[in-house]
Amino acid sequence: MRRILTFLTSRMVWVAMVIILQVAWIVASVLLLGKYYWTITVLLSLIGLLLVIHIVRQWNNPAYKLAWSILILSVPIVGTILYLLFGRANVIVAHRKRHQRIDEELYPYMVQREGIDQELKAADPAMAKQSRYLYETAHFPAYRNGSTHYFSGGEEYFEELCKALKEAEQFIFLEYFIIEQGYMWKTILKILEEKAKEGVEVRLLYDDVGCIWLLPRNYPRILEKKGIHCRTFNPFRPVMSAIFNNRDHRKMAVIDGRVSFCGGLNLADEYINKVERFGHWKDGGILVKGEAVWNYTSMFLGMWNSIKHTDFDYEAYRVKEHMGESAEKGYVQPYGDSPLDHECTGENVYLNIIHNARKYLYIYTPYLIIDHEMMVALTLAAKSGVDVRIMTPHIPDKKLIFMLTRSYYAQLINAGVRIFEYLPGFLHTKAFVADDALAAIGSINLDFRSLYLHFECGALLYKTEAVNELKRDFESTMEESMEITMDFCRRRPLYEQLLVSAMSLFTPLF
Repeated sequence: MRRILTFLTSRMVWVAMVIILQVAWIVASVLLLGKYYWTITVLLSLIGLLLVIHIVRQWNNPAYKLAWSILILSVPIVGTILYLLFGRANVIVAHRKRHQRIDEELYPYMVQREGIDQELKAADPAMAKQSRYLYETAHFPAYRNGSTHYFSGGEEYFEELCKALKEAEQFIFLEYFIIEQGYMWKTILKILEEKAKEGVEVRLLYDDVGCIWLLPRNYPRILEKKGIHCRTFNPFRPVMSAIFNNRDHRKMAVIDGRVSFCGGLNLADEYINKVERFGHWKDGGILVKGEAVWNYTSMFLGMWNSIKHTDFDYEAYRVKEHMGESAEKGYVQPYGDSPLDHECTGENVYLNIIHNARKYLYIYTPYLIIDHEMMVALTLAAKSGVDVRIMTPHIPDKKLIFMLTRSYYAQLINAGVRIFEYLPGFLHTKAFVADDALAAIGSINLDFRSLYLHFECGALLYKTEAVNELKRDFESTMEESMEITMDFCRRRPLYEQLLVSAMSLFTPLF
């Protein structure tokens, strides 16, 4: 009974009820105008046709345009209303301009050291092109003389994060999609409180939708009383709007501008296997030390100031000299992705890695819901002789999304891609590694939401120690995995095939 009452009084339930009332009001309004039904139908059909023409002309992913066009043309009234409520780009113009202003403030601080581009050209022209793309287009420089470490599980990540937080002397920046009150967060919160009392500047930024079931609405005020500055990204309000499609899906921590953590891990107990929901939870992350941490610092400051502009002296958070960090060979280029521009940075990084792979390409992804470009790139690489292997979970966290993931297996396997499922539980790592040289790891899934609708972060690595660690982890994880065959794909239940076929038309809208 207590659980039922907690559920019924939760913020999510009340918000959902308000949105349902709004939908009911729209439907009731249409029904009350029943005598004008044919006039309204013709008018909305005409508007729908004009909307489809407008959508087709937009600078957007073809699959996204196709999904909206099918919905509007097949059910003009519902499709038109849904698009006007959720699909219009112009409803987030102010949102986009605010982020753009902050980005432009940061551009002068995102300058790459001389000589790095030439060094990369001499070492690997393909990597130099990839790095140049991130620098020239997304404004994220590459760095050398730092150090990296790949975490193959949440337990090690958590241990090292706590250690780094305890050693903080100046500032702590945390930005996570999900925070859940439990052992992991309570442990971190205790450290943050102690550091705030010591005079360390502590800032926390979390996504409101990601935490809507997990944290009280007034949680920022609770943390402020503890000396922790807190903001929520895009607070969830009971008004239907396209802006809620854009979430802050990043998972990263920055300590003193010298140490940073990034990957797939949120701050909740399942990520460190303190609680078990979908078998053993396997996740991955990366520790970066040195100058490259500045890219993460700037990402955090950009997001923080886009919510409420308070920082103007960005150099105050930039370390002038990095002393004591153990340097290694190789290059690190942390980067972010935003849904508010026309640049699909995360997807383009992945596509470049696929196109440039020569011997092998190993991919970790919890979700495999890809567009035509990604499918062509993966199958072409396999047909060209590259050993392409993709690992996904065997135990799903979302059954419908799992069915969609499996629906892509047959086409990939038929082209020569090898697919594995992690048998012990749920695989949440998002990483690419190729040819013992190049890797990308971060928060970016292989699905439409991550690639087109979310704020994300990652790191491009070239010949660093973390590249080798990631490859070894993939090879050892294959021993705990099941390889998927064409016979397995053919045995999928008929109802699942029919359901997925219908859903696949609208996957870009999920």
